Amino acid sequence: MTTETDDREILTEIRDGVCVITFNRPKARNAITATMGPAYADALRAADDDPAVRVIVVTGAGPGFCSGADLDVLRGGPEMIKKFVPAREDLPTLAMRLRKPVIAAINGAAVGIGFAYMLGSDIRFAAESAKIATAFSRLGLAAEYGVSWLLPRVIGVQAAMDLLLSGRTIDAQEAAAIGLVHRVVPDGTVLDAALAYAADLAANCSPFSFATIKKQVYADLDRSADDALTDTLQQMDIAFDGPGLAEALTARTEKRPAVFDALPARD
Repeated sequence: MTTETDDREILTEIRDGVCVITFNRPKARNAITATMGPAYADALRAADDDPAVRVIVVTGAGPGFCSGADLDVLRGGPEMIKKFVPAREDLPTLAMRLRKPVIAAINGAAVGIGFAYMLGSDIRFAAESAKIATAFSRLGLAAEYGVSWLLPRVIGVQAAMDLLLSGRTIDAQEAAAIGLVHRVVPDGTVLDAALAYAADLAANCSPFSFATIKKQVYADLDRSADDALTDTLQQMDIAFDGPGLAEALTARTEKRPAVFDALPARD
C-alpha cells in the first residue's frame, strides 16, 4: 500500500513490515520546503504507531537524498526562514525517539537539514557517489537541528569539528572511514541494500528489543556509567519476564523462526 501526503512531497510504502519513506522532490534534489518537514515527521510517527511496521527506511527520489532547505526559503529572509524551522517535536532528531529502527538509504547528496535527517537515523547506508556536507559554516549559519550535540557522539569531537567548521563536502568512502555511515554500496543498489538489512531485522528481531535498545542507547549518551548500569539491570528484569525470550528459545528448540509480538499502537 502506498500513501501520498502533502502534494506528493513525502511518499510512504509498506513492504513486508518495512515502511519506506521517500523525500519526493527529485527535480529539486529533495530540498525541504516549509510543509515537507512536518509531513516527514508525521510519516515517521505514523510508521512508529503502525503495528504492521517493524523497521523504517528513509531515502530520496531521483539522484539526491536531501540537498538541504529549499533555496526560495533561504532567500526569503530571516522571518521566512524562522517559520521554516520545524517545531521542536518535528526536528530531525525525532527518528531517535521512535521505538523502531530508522535506516537511511543515502542515494545522493545529503546536505544541511538533509545531513541532519541522515544523522538522526539509527543506521546509514550510502551509495558510492553520495556527497555529504554540513554546509552551515559556508552559509553563515550555526550548527543546526541538534547536529552539534549528536555528531561528536557519532564520529568524535575532532572529526565533528572538521565537518562543522569547514562545511566541506565529503564522499561516501570518507564518511565510512570516520564512522558516519555504516556501509557503502554501488550506485543504484543502496535502497535494495538497506531494504535487505531492514527485512532481516523485521523478520528475525524483536520489536520490544528494538524499542528498549534504542531508548537505552540514546538515554545513555547523557547518563553516567553507574546510572546506565542501574537502568540496564532494570531493563533486563523486564525482558526476562516478557514473552520474547520464551518464544525465541522455543523457536530454536523447534528449529523455526521466532514470531515476536508487534509493538502496540501508542496510547
